[in-house]
Amino acid sequence: MEVYTVVSKSSEYLWKKNEVFYFRRHVPVDVQKHYERSSIVICLKTKSKPSALRASKSIASKLDDFWFKMRLADLDVPASHLLIKGKPKEAFTSYAPNLSEALSKYCSLKGQGRAALFFKAGKRNVGYVIDHLGDRPIDTYSSADAASFRDSLIARGLNVSSIARIFGTVKAVVNLTIQELGLDCSNAFANIYLPRNVEEKRKPLPVDEIMLIQKTCLEIADERRLLLALISDTGMRLSEALGLVWGDVDLEHEYPHINLVPHLWRPLKTSGSKRLVPLVGVALTAIKLMHQQGVNTQFLFPSYTNAERCNGNSASAALNKWIKAYTKQGVVHSFRHSFRDRLRAAEVNTELTDQLGGWALSSVGQGYGDGHTLAQKHNAMERIVL
Repeated sequence: MEVYTVVSKSSEYLWKKNEVFYFRRHVPVDVQKHYERSSIVICLKTKSKPSALRASKSIASKLDDFWFKMRLADLDVPASHLLIKGKPKEAFTSYAPNLSEALSKYCSLKGQGRAALFFKAGKRNVGYVIDHLGDRPIDTYSSADAASFRDSLIARGLNVSSIARIFGTVKAVVNLTIQELGLDCSNAFANIYLPRNVEEKRKPLPVDEIMLIQKTCLEIADERRLLLALISDTGMRLSEALGLVWGDVDLEHEYPHINLVPHLWRPLKTSGSKRLVPLVGVALTAIKLMHQQGVNTQFLFPSYTNAERCNGNSASAALNKWIKAYTKQGVVHSFRHSFRDRLRAAEVNTELTDQLGGWALSSVGQGYGDGHTLAQKHNAMERIVL
């Protein structure tokens, strides 16, 4: 049974139908000739009253402006005054897709070969906009709307880097739709000011903490701890390690190593991330322990990886929670920061360091040639074993 409810006089344009909020407003008599119906009803697609109120106020304000322009257009003045931003009054009707439709188009065009996280992040980030401003044609959002959205994210306590990622997704969705459909409008979410990021940078783990964690990992020797041990002496990103299969590991070579390559379930971050990773120290011990425990699947870490995806978020949460008992401020990614510091302390040159960690090259010349040999990489890695 459908139930309609007027919310309150203070939000006179807000109605509820089956717990979902709607915007409803009568069209003024003097502009009704431009409409087929006497009222405007828009589903705000939210059950949140604060979100509905914000969307209602924004729509009401835009309608007031729109009707004012209609009244001006009906005045007996020269035709040039009927133009709004160079367009005749008929152009007031928006033919642009709604933001949710723009997201669908973006995912269909950009999502080829992308992991599930790409689609999940897109839906989540665009969903924040829809919850706050409503699902509207993309050319009806204003820069004031975008600024209001930014302020709402700040009020929720999100840090600047998170807000920047959200805006990055929304801007990309809107930009692609504008380009693909040839729309004559600007992107309201572009060029919105964001406060400077004053977050502390992640600090590397001190050597004594690394050694304690490594020792404990080898003593427990379960899947999670061996994953952490592998990362601690290779500098690999968590996702890189999670996506490994036994076919990537060569323990019989003169220099045991991992051939780090992209897989369908785990692409690599950059082209430079594809590399040979020497196995030394605790990392080599961890791989050997895993091999001795038995190879029952092609994946090294089957609890977090299958043929479709790597669940990096789950692994990161579990490992970060565990290592809090052994470090004051470190997280899993801190091992990667420490890895570079250890190479620096061992006076390994920058070019070789970049190749070992899969970091972007600092100069064009570094990309020339075949790079350092596996033997050179192995010797450099042995110099940092704790």
